[in-house]
Amino acid sequence: MIRVQEWVWLARILRPQGRKGEVYAEILTDFPEKFAERRRLWLLSESAGAAPREAELIAHWQHKGGIVLHFAGVDSISTAEALAGLVVAIPRTERAALGEDEVYIGDLIGCQLVDVAGSEPRAVGEIEDVNRTAGPVALLVVRGAAGEVLVPFAKSYLRGIDLDGKRVEMALPEGLADLNVPGRS
Repeated sequence: MIRVQEWVWLARILRPQGRKGEVYAEILTDFPEKFAERRRLWLLSESAGAAPREAELIAHWQHKGGIVLHFAGVDSISTAEALAGLVVAIPRTERAALGEDEVYIGDLIGCQLVDVAGSEPRAVGEIEDVNRTAGPVALLVVRGAAGEVLVPFAKSYLRGIDLDGKRVEMALPEGLADLNVPGRS
């Protein structure tokens, strides 16, 4: 079984692209330009029991909001079709270095979000996902006792991140964490 914490997902293959074995993929990284530096990638299946398989990237280009990838040994539409649904990844140890005040969005998943705006810190819930398509600021998808809450991952709200302790502290606007509490509007 694939241990997600060992891998950094770069793209998800959606379908064949062209006639020579290329595939079109959804970009899952903040650094798509790094494909130019990488030749050795891994293909992962999200199903249990499938072992990661190494793949050599021989060409790539960005196309219509995604990326087209061409791997060595994949030279036909039928071979490319077999890759649909696989995740393109690298080992966590090979990911790009970040600046001191930067964090990988994927590292936030599984962290507890704590609202520190009030006099006492208050647990909001666990960060289940990060929606980067909703606008200029990513939204943390947080699952708490009252259901799902979407919290803007804005620097002005952020007070601290402890990835080892799986804790994100934010000073949230009044009422944001209670949007889904029954009886409140």
